[in-house]
Amino acid sequence: MDPVHSPSSIDKTRVMDVKPLRSLKPIFPYPNQGLILVQAPPSGPFPSGYTPFYPFVSPPPPPQPPVAPTPLRTPESSGVINGDVKPPVDASGGSERRKRGRPPKSSQKTNVVEKRSWRSEASIPINHNFVVPVSLAQQEDGNREVVDLIMTGYDGLRRRLCQLDDTGAISRGLAKRADLKASNMMMTTGFRTNIKRRIGAIPGVEVGDIFFFRIELCVLGIHAPSMAGIDYMNLRGESEEDFVALSIVSSGYYDDDDEDENVLIYSGQGGGPTVMDKQASDQKLVRGNLALQRSVHRGNEVRVVRGIKDGINLNTKVYMYDGLYTVQDSWMQKGKSDTNIFKYKLVRVPGQPSVYGIWKSVEKWKEGVSSPAGLVLPDLTSGTEGIPVTLVNDVDNEKGPSYFTYFPSLRYFEPYMQSSHTCKCQNSCNPGDPNCSCNQTNKGDFPYTGNSILVSRKPMLYECGPSCQCYPGCKNRVSQTGLKLRLEVFKTKDRGWGLRSWDHIRAGTFICEYAGEVIDKASLKQKLQEGGGNEYIFDTSRVLEPFRWNELGLLLKGISDDPSQDEVYNIPSPLVISAKSFGNVARFMNHCCYPNVFWQPVMYEDNNQSYLHIAFFAMRHIPPLTELTYDYGVVSNDDDINNNFRKRKCFCGSSQCRGFFGL
Repeated sequence: MDPVHSPSSIDKTRVMDVKPLRSLKPIFPYPNQGLILVQAPPSGPFPSGYTPFYPFVSPPPPPQPPVAPTPLRTPESSGVINGDVKPPVDASGGSERRKRGRPPKSSQKTNVVEKRSWRSEASIPINHNFVVPVSLAQQEDGNREVVDLIMTGYDGLRRRLCQLDDTGAISRGLAKRADLKASNMMMTTGFRTNIKRRIGAIPGVEVGDIFFFRIELCVLGIHAPSMAGIDYMNLRGESEEDFVALSIVSSGYYDDDDEDENVLIYSGQGGGPTVMDKQASDQKLVRGNLALQRSVHRGNEVRVVRGIKDGINLNTKVYMYDGLYTVQDSWMQKGKSDTNIFKYKLVRVPGQPSVYGIWKSVEKWKEGVSSPAGLVLPDLTSGTEGIPVTLVNDVDNEKGPSYFTYFPSLRYFEPYMQSSHTCKCQNSCNPGDPNCSCNQTNKGDFPYTGNSILVSRKPMLYECGPSCQCYPGCKNRVSQTGLKLRLEVFKTKDRGWGLRSWDHIRAGTFICEYAGEVIDKASLKQKLQEGGGNEYIFDTSRVLEPFRWNELGLLLKGISDDPSQDEVYNIPSPLVISAKSFGNVARFMNHCCYPNVFWQPVMYEDNNQSYLHIAFFAMRHIPPLTELTYDYGVVSNDDDINNNFRKRKCFCGSSQCRGFFGL
């Protein structure tokens, strides 16, 4: 780069003559084109239907306020390292893996990738008036709250794009996958964090965090390449001697040895095109392989992300951040195809949480090979639920919670309100069907994606009920189909019994409903005054701390005017539920001022009467054996019930703890 020219003087619209990146030296255009201070972008090929981020495509209008530029991607970002192309996973959980050894049809004709953004087509434009809710400093260095904000926003945007794709409201364009569309939009607007390249831990990212798309790692700055398994940088930009590895993703594409939770034998990358699951040529000590070799001598820490097969959807993987490792040894050995491959021994830095070991233990519990420590009952529900709920206590000698009758739903003594709507669809309610009464009642939007993930919070969510004509397997009956997760009731150290899951949980996943007896305010007041206790009470009139789960809809120009308005619950009359004598697993979910679960009012019909239910959904991605919590809220000031009965000290321990909550 010519030091005479300042970055502010660059006319980025003139970046037209681009060439494949072959070195770290800048490439200059012909004399009559003027000086362009930009390196050429990686040449691809990119994942199916994917175009690279700006500045590798036509530049968008300058954002307001200005944000930090997107860093230049490493050579591996194109997805090709010595012919090693790793298959992506689509937003719906299906695999886009092509048959090995068979090149894509487009490569048989040309190697040129059309350099235009999906935004240039007749699809969803970015709302450039959207104010990015992270500062420039937070884009450089994040923290836990910023990481949660970005991940919640990214997945909310991805779900919304999935919903629009399902209805045909937007053109699919070149980027057919909602996860890549969402990342394009967030990268362009600067809604990301930890863009500063660094060795070691990433601010705000915790060991054990899980991700469902590789691109999420890029948005958070954990692993820059969207496909390649090794991320590295050149410390001084002078020679290959200065290469250093930053992070690796062990996703099972190569023959890695990951049986030991503290030691990972990682296979190098490259080796030419794969034919019948065999390497076609020897791997070369270049790029990522060379960086790992240099890290053996430097002794620097390397971030490790493990890709684990999704037990719920076998065609996809879940990516778990497993913390920091050091590269302690390297060697070359013969692979399955009798070609030479590099092997690297990475050893986990001591003192970090053992998350991968927990993951492997949970898999053994599911298979029945072993049982969790402190097992009290294999099924708390006694067969009431289709999936058993384990009861565990490894804290003290208590044998279980106080006696109650397990009941999977609400017990109404009279209908909540008169009939409101019924579905007339003959088979199943479909997104985008203007004649579907469910879509009409839900303001024109089908509430769930194709894999039963809630798209956004609603003032009231209307599902199909027993009175609807659609068949029982309709996608709009998510909260009525019982438990789908392997849950566990466990004894906490200081908050009584709690609830957690053996399964990883994706944001927007239905967890359970709050079951129990529906009572009125007078009955509640009487229970409290008689000393019956204020435990296991759910009250929709409690005041909640506001939070935004739909906010990223504002990034979609012309789609949502103000999605935050859709997050204010509209409940016709208060609903009070007592789960003291009758209830399900929801009664064990503890309070937290910074929760990972939220409740959503759901209405559906039965026998021409409408009933209100309370359904719980995951607020963000939740790793296995993480306690599930929601905000109990506080009693409103105009509540005629004595507040002294309904206030309790909070022990959630979160950074946002307000000190108490109201039951």
